[in-house]
Amino acid sequence: MTTSAAEQKTVNSASTVSVGRESITGLILSGGGARAAYQVGVLAGIADLLPVGTKNPFPVIVGTSAGAINAVKLASGAAQFRTAIHELTVFWQSFRSHQVLRSDWSGVIRQASRFVGRSLLGIGRKQIPVALLNSSPLKDLLTERLNLSGIDEAIEGHHLRAVAVTAFGYESGQAVTFYQGKGTIDAWLRHRRVGLPTRLTVDHLLASSAIPLLFAPVKLEHEYFGDGAVRQSAPISPALHLGANRVLVVGVSGNPRGPGANKPVHRVVSGAQPSLAQISGHMLNSTFIDSLESDIELLERLNLLSRMLPTSPEPSPQVSEQPTPVQSLAPVEVLVISPSQPLDEIAARHRRELPPALRTFLRGPGATKTSGAGVLSYLLFESGYCSELIELGRRDAMAQREELMRFLRIA
Repeated sequence: MTTSAAEQKTVNSASTVSVGRESITGLILSGGGARAAYQVGVLAGIADLLPVGTKNPFPVIVGTSAGAINAVKLASGAAQFRTAIHELTVFWQSFRSHQVLRSDWSGVIRQASRFVGRSLLGIGRKQIPVALLNSSPLKDLLTERLNLSGIDEAIEGHHLRAVAVTAFGYESGQAVTFYQGKGTIDAWLRHRRVGLPTRLTVDHLLASSAIPLLFAPVKLEHEYFGDGAVRQSAPISPALHLGANRVLVVGVSGNPRGPGANKPVHRVVSGAQPSLAQISGHMLNSTFIDSLESDIELLERLNLLSRMLPTSPEPSPQVSEQPTPVQSLAPVEVLVISPSQPLDEIAARHRRELPPALRTFLRGPGATKTSGAGVLSYLLFESGYCSELIELGRRDAMAQREELMRFLRIA
Protein backbone atom coordinates (compact mmCIF):
# COMPACT_ATOMS: atom_id res chain seq x y z
CA MET A 1 0.00 0.00 0.00
CA THR A 2 1.25 3.46 -0.86
CA THR A 3 0.78 6.65 1.11
CA SER A 4 -0.01 10.11 -0.17
CA ALA A 5 2.30 13.07 0.34
CA ALA A 6 0.10 14.33 3.18
CA GLU A 7 0.18 10.92 4.87
CA GLN A 8 3.95 10.75 4.45
CA LYS A 9 4.32 14.10 6.22
CA THR A 10 2.14 12.73 9.00
CA VAL A 11 4.46 9.73 9.22
CA ASN A 12 7.53 11.93 9.53
CA SER A 13 6.14 14.46 11.99
CA ALA A 14 3.58 12.63 14.06
CA SER A 15 5.29 9.34 14.76
CA THR A 16 8.98 10.08 15.09
CA VAL A 17 10.01 10.56 18.69
CA SER A 18 13.47 10.76 20.10
CA VAL A 19 14.72 7.62 21.73
CA GLY A 20 15.49 8.00 25.42
CA ARG A 21 13.02 10.81 26.16
CA GLU A 22 11.07 10.83 29.38
CA SER A 23 7.58 9.40 29.25
CA ILE A 24 5.04 12.20 28.62
CA THR A 25 1.36 11.30 28.36
CA GLY A 26 -0.94 13.30 26.14
CA LEU A 27 -4.73 13.50 26.22
CA ILE A 28 -6.58 14.02 22.94
CA LEU A 29 -10.20 15.15 23.05
CA SER A 30 -11.83 15.16 19.62
CA GLY A 31 -14.69 17.37 18.49
CA GLY A 32 -18.38 16.77 18.11
CA GLY A 33 -20.64 19.42 19.63
CA ALA A 34 -22.85 17.99 22.39
CA ARG A 35 -21.19 14.59 21.88
CA ALA A 36 -18.24 15.95 23.88
CA ALA A 37 -20.24 15.24 27.04
CA TYR A 38 -19.13 11.63 26.58
CA GLN A 39 -15.51 12.69 27.11
CA VAL A 40 -16.43 14.15 30.50
CA GLY A 41 -17.77 10.77 31.60
CA VAL A 42 -14.54 9.04 30.60
CA LEU A 43 -12.53 11.64 32.51
CA ALA A 44 -14.80 11.18 35.54
CA GLY A 45 -14.13 7.45 35.38
CA ILE A 46 -10.39 8.11 35.25
CA ALA A 47 -10.69 10.40 38.29
CA ASP A 48 -12.37 7.55 40.18
CA LEU A 49 -9.41 5.28 39.40
CA LEU A 50 -6.74 7.74 40.53
CA PRO A 51 -5.67 7.75 44.17
CA VAL A 52 -6.64 10.85 46.14
CA GLY A 53 -4.08 13.62 45.70
CA THR A 54 -2.78 12.31 42.36
CA LYS A 55 -1.35 15.02 40.13
CA ASN A 56 -2.61 15.68 36.63
CA PRO A 57 -1.63 12.54 34.66
CA PHE A 58 -1.78 14.40 31.31
CA PRO A 59 1.02 16.97 30.93
CA VAL A 60 -0.12 17.57 27.33
CA ILE A 61 -3.81 18.20 26.61
CA VAL A 62 -5.13 18.76 23.08
CA GLY A 63 -8.71 19.49 22.10
CA THR A 64 -10.68 20.16 18.94
CA SER A 65 -14.16 21.65 18.54
CA ALA A 66 -16.18 21.08 21.73
CA GLY A 67 -13.28 18.94 22.89
CA ALA A 68 -11.25 22.16 22.98
CA ILE A 69 -13.58 23.52 25.68
CA ASN A 70 -13.06 20.38 27.75
CA ALA A 71 -9.31 20.51 27.18
CA VAL A 72 -8.93 24.13 28.31
CA LYS A 73 -11.20 23.65 31.32
CA LEU A 74 -9.12 20.65 32.37
CA ALA A 75 -5.82 22.44 31.71
CA SER A 76 -6.84 25.55 33.67
CA GLY A 77 -7.58 23.35 36.67
CA ALA A 78 -4.66 20.97 36.25
CA ALA A 79 -3.30 21.86 39.69
CA GLN A 80 -6.43 20.25 41.17
CA PHE A 81 -7.17 17.52 38.64
CA ARG A 82 -10.07 15.78 40.39
CA THR A 83 -11.72 19.10 41.23
CA ALA A 84 -11.43 20.22 37.61
CA ILE A 85 -13.15 17.06 36.40
CA HIS A 86 -15.92 17.47 38.98
CA GLU A 87 -16.53 21.04 37.82
CA LEU A 88 -16.50 19.90 34.19
CA THR A 89 -19.08 17.22 34.99
CA VAL A 90 -21.39 19.70 36.71
CA PHE A 91 -20.89 22.09 33.79
CA TRP A 92 -22.18 19.55 31.24
CA GLN A 93 -24.90 18.06 33.44
CA SER A 94 -26.51 21.46 33.83
CA PHE A 95 -26.49 22.31 30.12
CA ARG A 96 -29.48 23.85 28.39
CA SER A 97 -29.71 24.76 24.72
CA HIS A 98 -30.26 28.44 25.43
CA GLN A 99 -26.83 28.60 27.08
CA VAL A 100 -25.18 27.63 23.80
CA LEU A 101 -27.41 29.10 21.11
CA ARG A 102 -30.54 31.18 20.65
CA SER A 103 -33.32 28.61 20.95
CA ASP A 104 -36.29 30.93 21.46
CA TRP A 105 -38.78 31.62 18.66
CA SER A 106 -37.58 35.13 17.88
CA GLY A 107 -33.91 34.12 17.97
CA VAL A 108 -34.37 31.08 15.72
CA ILE A 109 -36.59 32.86 13.17
CA ARG A 110 -34.41 35.97 13.04
CA GLN A 111 -31.22 33.99 12.55
CA ALA A 112 -32.74 31.79 9.85
CA SER A 113 -34.02 34.88 8.04
CA ARG A 114 -30.61 36.54 8.19
CA PHE A 115 -28.96 33.38 6.84
CA VAL A 116 -31.34 33.14 3.89
CA GLY A 117 -31.21 36.89 3.18
CA ARG A 118 -27.46 37.44 3.43
CA SER A 119 -25.95 34.08 2.56
CA LEU A 120 -28.38 32.87 -0.10
CA LEU A 121 -30.00 35.99 -1.54
CA GLY A 122 -27.14 38.46 -0.99
CA ILE A 123 -29.34 40.99 0.79
CA GLY A 124 -27.53 43.38 3.14
CA ARG A 125 -24.38 45.45 3.03
CA LYS A 126 -22.43 44.04 5.96
CA GLN A 127 -20.02 41.32 4.97
CA ILE A 128 -20.39 39.40 8.21
CA PRO A 129 -20.45 35.59 8.20
CA VAL A 130 -23.92 34.32 9.01
CA ALA A 131 -24.79 30.79 10.11
CA LEU A 132 -28.01 28.84 10.54
CA LEU A 133 -27.83 29.09 14.34
CA ASN A 134 -26.91 31.97 16.63
CA SER A 135 -24.27 30.72 19.07
CA SER A 136 -23.63 34.09 20.77
CA PRO A 137 -24.80 32.81 24.22
CA LEU A 138 -21.87 30.38 24.28
CA LYS A 139 -19.36 33.24 24.54
CA ASP A 140 -21.04 34.58 27.68
CA LEU A 141 -21.15 31.10 29.19
CA LEU A 142 -17.46 30.38 28.59
CA THR A 143 -16.39 33.81 29.79
CA GLU A 144 -18.28 33.22 33.01
CA ARG A 145 -17.26 29.62 33.66
CA LEU A 146 -13.61 29.44 32.52
CA ASN A 147 -10.61 30.75 34.43
CA LEU A 148 -7.99 30.91 31.69
CA SER A 149 -5.39 32.37 34.06
CA GLY A 150 -5.24 28.92 35.61
CA ILE A 151 -3.31 27.68 32.58
CA ASP A 152 -0.28 29.81 33.44
CA GLU A 153 -0.54 28.76 37.07
CA ALA A 154 -0.61 25.09 36.09
CA ILE A 155 2.42 25.49 33.81
CA GLU A 156 4.42 27.41 36.41
CA GLY A 157 3.54 24.81 39.04
CA HIS A 158 4.73 21.99 36.72
CA HIS A 159 1.23 20.45 36.59
CA LEU A 160 1.01 21.05 32.84
CA ARG A 161 3.43 21.12 29.93
CA ALA A 162 1.09 22.46 27.24
CA VAL A 163 -2.53 22.76 26.17
CA ALA A 164 -3.64 23.25 22.57
CA VAL A 165 -6.78 23.81 20.52
CA THR A 166 -7.08 23.47 16.75
CA ALA A 167 -9.13 25.69 14.42
CA PHE A 168 -9.47 25.79 10.65
CA GLY A 169 -8.54 28.92 8.71
CA TYR A 170 -11.09 29.51 5.96
CA GLU A 171 -8.77 31.70 3.89
CA SER A 172 -5.47 29.86 4.33
CA GLY A 173 -7.03 26.40 4.26
CA GLN A 174 -4.78 25.34 7.16
CA ALA A 175 -5.52 23.54 10.40
CA VAL A 176 -3.89 25.85 12.96
CA THR A 177 -3.08 24.52 16.41
CA PHE A 178 -2.89 27.33 18.95
CA TYR A 179 -0.94 26.19 21.98
CA GLN A 180 0.05 27.63 25.33
CA GLY A 181 2.92 25.99 27.14
CA LYS A 182 6.53 26.11 28.17
CA GLY A 183 8.75 28.43 26.18
CA THR A 184 10.93 25.55 25.01
CA ILE A 185 8.23 24.19 22.68
CA ASP A 186 8.94 25.12 19.08
CA ALA A 187 6.27 26.06 16.55
CA TRP A 188 5.84 23.74 13.56
CA LEU A 189 4.83 23.90 9.93
CA ARG A 190 3.62 20.91 7.96
CA HIS A 191 1.40 20.37 4.93
CA ARG A 192 -1.77 22.36 5.80
CA ARG A 193 -0.91 22.05 9.51
CA VAL A 194 0.59 24.81 11.61
CA GLY A 195 1.40 25.10 15.30
CA LEU A 196 1.48 28.61 16.80
CA PRO A 197 2.31 29.58 20.40
CA THR A 198 -0.22 32.00 21.87
CA ARG A 199 -2.18 32.91 24.97
CA LEU A 200 -5.47 31.07 24.63
CA THR A 201 -8.69 33.07 24.88
CA VAL A 202 -12.39 32.34 24.73
CA ASP A 203 -12.32 33.38 21.06
CA HIS A 204 -9.95 30.49 20.29
CA LEU A 205 -12.47 28.08 21.80
CA LEU A 206 -15.37 29.65 19.91
CA ALA A 207 -13.43 29.39 16.66
CA SER A 208 -12.44 25.78 17.26
CA SER A 209 -16.05 24.78 18.02
CA ALA A 210 -17.74 26.74 15.18
CA ILE A 211 -19.35 23.86 13.26
CA PRO A 212 -19.45 24.83 9.55
CA LEU A 213 -22.71 26.48 8.43
CA LEU A 214 -24.34 25.85 11.82
CA PHE A 215 -22.19 28.28 13.85
CA ALA A 216 -20.59 31.45 12.51
CA PRO A 217 -16.79 31.61 11.99
CA VAL A 218 -14.75 33.63 14.48
CA LYS A 219 -12.12 36.18 13.51
CA LEU A 220 -8.68 35.67 15.07
CA GLU A 221 -6.14 38.30 14.10
CA HIS A 222 -6.73 38.79 10.34
CA GLU A 223 -8.50 35.56 9.41
CA TYR A 224 -11.81 33.86 10.09
CA PHE A 225 -11.61 30.43 11.68
CA GLY A 226 -14.07 27.59 12.06
CA ASP A 227 -14.25 24.14 13.56
CA GLY A 228 -10.82 22.59 13.93
CA ALA A 229 -11.99 19.18 12.75
CA VAL A 230 -12.31 20.50 9.18
CA ARG A 231 -9.40 19.13 7.12
CA GLN A 232 -7.54 18.04 10.25
CA SER A 233 -5.60 15.23 8.60
CA ALA A 234 -3.52 14.27 11.66
CA PRO A 235 -5.43 14.88 14.94
CA ILE A 236 -2.81 13.08 17.04
CA SER A 237 0.13 15.03 15.62
CA PRO A 238 -0.20 18.21 17.79
CA ALA A 239 0.17 16.21 21.01
CA LEU A 240 3.40 14.67 19.73
CA HIS A 241 4.73 18.05 18.63
CA LEU A 242 4.09 19.30 22.16
CA GLY A 243 6.25 16.54 23.62
CA ALA A 244 3.91 13.61 24.25
CA ASN A 245 5.19 10.16 23.34
CA ARG A 246 2.14 8.20 24.52
CA VAL A 247 -1.47 9.30 24.09
CA LEU A 248 -4.94 8.59 25.39
CA VAL A 249 -7.55 9.33 22.73
CA VAL A 250 -11.16 9.88 23.79
CA GLY A 251 -13.34 9.77 20.70
CA VAL A 252 -17.02 10.44 20.10
CA SER A 253 -17.78 7.60 17.68
CA GLY A 254 -17.70 3.83 17.85
CA ASN A 255 -14.33 2.46 18.88
CA PRO A 256 -12.41 1.84 15.62
CA ARG A 257 -10.32 -0.79 17.40
CA GLY A 258 -13.04 -2.37 19.51
CA PRO A 259 -14.43 -5.90 19.18
CA GLY A 260 -16.31 -6.36 15.94
CA ALA A 261 -15.31 -2.95 14.59
CA ASN A 262 -14.35 -4.39 11.21
CA LYS A 263 -17.21 -6.88 10.93
CA PRO A 264 -19.85 -6.16 8.29
CA VAL A 265 -23.07 -4.72 9.66
CA HIS A 266 -26.27 -5.96 8.04
CA ARG A 267 -29.13 -3.47 8.15
CA VAL A 268 -32.53 -3.51 6.56
CA VAL A 269 -32.43 -1.11 3.60
CA SER A 270 -35.74 0.63 2.98
CA GLY A 271 -34.77 2.32 -0.27
CA ALA A 272 -36.16 5.64 1.00
CA GLN A 273 -34.65 8.89 -0.20
CA PRO A 274 -32.23 10.32 2.41
CA SER A 275 -33.35 13.41 4.27
CA LEU A 276 -31.30 16.58 4.47
CA ALA A 277 -30.53 15.79 8.11
CA GLN A 278 -29.39 12.27 7.21
CA ILE A 279 -27.01 13.61 4.57
CA SER A 280 -25.79 16.33 6.94
CA GLY A 281 -25.21 13.74 9.67
CA HIS A 282 -22.90 11.74 7.42
CA MET A 283 -21.05 14.93 6.46
CA LEU A 284 -20.57 15.84 10.12
CA ASN A 285 -19.35 12.33 10.91
CA SER A 286 -16.87 12.60 8.05
CA THR A 287 -15.62 15.90 9.45
CA PHE A 288 -15.38 14.95 13.11
CA ILE A 289 -14.69 11.24 13.12
CA ASP A 290 -13.06 9.80 10.00
CA SER A 291 -9.75 11.70 10.21
CA LEU A 292 -9.16 10.62 13.81
CA GLU A 293 -9.85 6.98 13.06
CA SER A 294 -7.57 7.10 9.99
CA ASP A 295 -4.79 8.72 12.02
CA ILE A 296 -5.04 6.03 14.69
CA GLU A 297 -4.88 3.33 12.03
CA LEU A 298 -1.84 4.96 10.42
CA LEU A 299 -0.10 5.29 13.77
CA GLU A 300 -0.70 1.61 14.50
CA ARG A 301 0.99 0.70 11.22
CA LEU A 302 3.96 2.90 12.05
CA ASN A 303 4.23 1.35 15.50
CA LEU A 304 4.32 -2.07 13.88
CA LEU A 305 7.00 -0.88 11.45
CA SER A 306 9.14 0.58 14.24
CA ARG A 307 9.08 -2.74 16.12
CA MET A 308 10.23 -4.58 13.01
CA LEU A 309 13.27 -2.34 12.51
CA PRO A 310 16.59 -3.73 13.73
CA THR A 311 18.07 -2.11 16.81
CA SER A 312 20.81 0.34 15.86
CA PRO A 313 24.25 -0.42 17.29
CA GLU A 314 25.80 2.01 19.76
CA PRO A 315 27.68 4.72 17.86
CA SER A 316 31.43 4.93 18.19
CA PRO A 317 32.69 7.74 20.50
CA GLN A 318 34.82 8.99 17.61
CA VAL A 319 31.84 9.28 15.27
CA SER A 320 29.18 11.88 15.96
CA GLU A 321 26.35 11.08 13.58
CA GLN A 322 22.84 12.37 13.82
CA PRO A 323 20.25 9.56 13.81
CA THR A 324 18.33 9.16 10.60
CA PRO A 325 14.52 9.45 10.68
CA VAL A 326 14.30 5.66 10.43
CA GLN A 327 16.72 5.16 13.33
CA SER A 328 14.78 7.59 15.55
CA LEU A 329 11.39 6.07 14.77
CA ALA A 330 9.93 4.83 18.05
CA PRO A 331 6.52 3.41 18.92
CA VAL A 332 3.89 5.77 20.28
CA GLU A 333 1.70 4.01 22.81
CA VAL A 334 -1.97 4.70 22.11
CA LEU A 335 -5.07 3.87 24.13
CA VAL A 336 -8.46 4.63 22.60
CA ILE A 337 -11.75 4.95 24.46
CA SER A 338 -14.86 5.52 22.37
CA PRO A 339 -18.61 5.08 22.87
CA SER A 340 -19.85 1.52 23.13
CA GLN A 341 -23.31 2.64 21.97
CA PRO A 342 -24.39 4.73 18.95
CA LEU A 343 -24.79 8.32 20.13
CA ASP A 344 -27.35 9.15 17.45
CA GLU A 345 -29.70 6.52 18.89
CA ILE A 346 -29.31 8.05 22.35
CA ALA A 347 -30.00 11.50 20.88
CA ALA A 348 -33.19 10.22 19.22
CA ARG A 349 -34.52 9.14 22.60
CA HIS A 350 -33.97 12.65 23.99
CA ARG A 351 -35.23 14.69 21.02
CA ARG A 352 -38.26 15.98 22.91
CA GLU A 353 -35.92 17.83 25.30
CA LEU A 354 -35.20 20.40 22.60
CA PRO A 355 -36.94 23.77 23.02
CA PRO A 356 -40.08 23.97 20.81
CA ALA A 357 -38.64 26.57 18.41
CA LEU A 358 -35.45 24.62 17.81
CA ARG A 359 -37.34 21.35 17.50
CA THR A 360 -39.63 22.87 14.88
CA PHE A 361 -36.63 24.32 13.02
CA LEU A 362 -34.92 20.92 12.89
CA ARG A 363 -38.07 18.96 12.07
CA GLY A 364 -38.19 20.08 8.44
CA PRO A 365 -34.75 18.69 7.48
CA GLY A 366 -35.63 15.48 9.34
CA ALA A 367 -33.26 15.87 12.31
CA THR A 368 -35.97 14.94 14.83
CA LYS A 369 -36.52 11.58 13.12
CA THR A 370 -34.48 8.52 14.02
CA SER A 371 -32.85 8.43 10.58
CA GLY A 372 -31.62 12.02 10.94
CA ALA A 373 -30.61 11.90 14.59
CA GLY A 374 -26.94 12.15 13.63
CA VAL A 375 -27.31 15.93 13.37
CA LEU A 376 -29.31 15.98 16.60
CA SER A 377 -26.49 14.19 18.44
CA TYR A 378 -24.25 17.21 17.78
CA LEU A 379 -26.79 19.89 18.74
CA LEU A 380 -28.73 18.43 21.68
CA PHE A 381 -27.27 20.58 24.45
CA GLU A 382 -29.76 19.42 27.08
CA SER A 383 -29.06 17.94 30.50
CA GLY A 384 -30.86 14.62 29.92
CA TYR A 385 -28.88 13.77 26.81
CA CYS A 386 -25.57 15.08 28.14
CA SER A 387 -26.03 13.27 31.46
CA GLU A 388 -26.65 9.97 29.68
CA LEU A 389 -23.50 10.47 27.60
CA ILE A 390 -21.52 11.21 30.76
CA GLU A 391 -22.79 8.02 32.35
CA LEU A 392 -21.96 6.05 29.21
CA GLY A 393 -18.43 7.49 29.22
CA ARG A 394 -17.96 6.53 32.86
CA ARG A 395 -19.14 2.96 32.17
CA ASP A 396 -16.88 2.62 29.14
CA ALA A 397 -13.91 3.83 31.18
CA MET A 398 -14.67 1.25 33.87
CA ALA A 399 -15.00 -1.43 31.19
CA GLN A 400 -11.38 -0.65 30.26
CA ARG A 401 -10.31 -0.33 33.87
CA GLU A 402 -7.32 -2.66 33.58
CA GLU A 403 -6.06 -1.02 30.38
CA LEU A 404 -6.43 2.44 31.89
CA MET A 405 -4.64 1.49 35.10
CA ARG A 406 -1.79 0.02 33.10
CA PHE A 407 -1.63 3.00 30.76
CA LEU A 408 -1.73 5.56 33.59
CA ARG A 409 0.59 3.38 35.69
CA ILE A 410 -1.74 3.21 38.65
CA ALA A 411 -0.50 0.66 41.18
